[in-house]
Amino acid sequence: MQDKKDLIFGMRPLMEALDSGKNISKVLWQAGLSGELSQALRRRLQEREIPVQQVPQTRLNRITRGNHQGVIAFLSEIEYAQLETVVQDVFEKGEMPLVLLLDRVTDVRNFGAIARSAECAGVHAIVIPEKGGALVTADAVRTSAGALFRVPVCRVKRLNEAVRFLQASGLIVTACTEKGAPSVFDIDFSVPTAIVMGSEQDGISSDIIKICDHLARIPMRGRTGSLNVSVAAGIILFEVLRQQSLKSE
Repeated sequence: MQDKKDLIFGMRPLMEALDSGKNISKVLWQAGLSGELSQALRRRLQEREIPVQQVPQTRLNRITRGNHQGVIAFLSEIEYAQLETVVQDVFEKGEMPLVLLLDRVTDVRNFGAIARSAECAGVHAIVIPEKGGALVTADAVRTSAGALFRVPVCRVKRLNEAVRFLQASGLIVTACTEKGAPSVFDIDFSVPTAIVMGSEQDGISSDIIKICDHLARIPMRGRTGSLNVSVAAGIILFEVLRQQSLKSE
C-alpha cells in the first residue's frame, strides 16, 4: 500500500508543492474536473511534463477518505534524468555503456533491490516507463540502500522508443526472458549493452521482445519455475560486468 507520506492530496497543496520544487512522479486526476484552478494546475503539470492519469472518483476515494478535490499526486524521492544526456555523457567519458530497462516491474521493493544491484554493477542508467512501472518512493530508496540517489533513473513515455534510441546509439539490447534460447553466459556483453528485465508475472512486453537484438535466459536446474526479478537482474548484470572487466584488462 502507498505510504501517505509519498502522496499529496488536493489542488492547492499540489500547487504549493510545484512552487517549492518538489519532484512529482505522477498525478491521478478525477475525470470531469473543471474550473479556473484545475485548468491552471493542468497547465503547470504539462509545463513540468508530469504524467497525468484520468481516473474515476472511486479510485481516489479508495486511496484516501479525505478531501482530495479530485487530485492525488505521487511524490518522487529523486529528480529524473534524461536518457539522451546520460548516454552522451557515458560515451564522452570513454566508458562502456551499461543501461538497464525495466518493463512492468511495479513492486517498489523489487525495484529498490534491482537498483541496489545495478549501482553495484556499474549501471549507468535505469530506464522506467511513465505508466505501468514502480514509483521512486521512500520505500524503494530504503530497499535500494540509497542506490537510487547514485544511479540515474530515466523515465520515458514509451519503453520501446527507448530501446530504439539505445540501438541507434550503438548499444546491443538483450532481453532476459525464458523465451530466449541461448544462456546469458553465451551472449557477448563485452560491447555497449542494454538489458531489459520484465516482471515475474507478466514478463517483457511482446512489442519490446520483437525489437531486442538478443533474447537470453538464465539457466536453472531446480524445479522452481522462475527467479525473483531482482535476483535475475543481479545475475545478468554481474555477468555483463565480468565480461566487460575481462575486456578492459
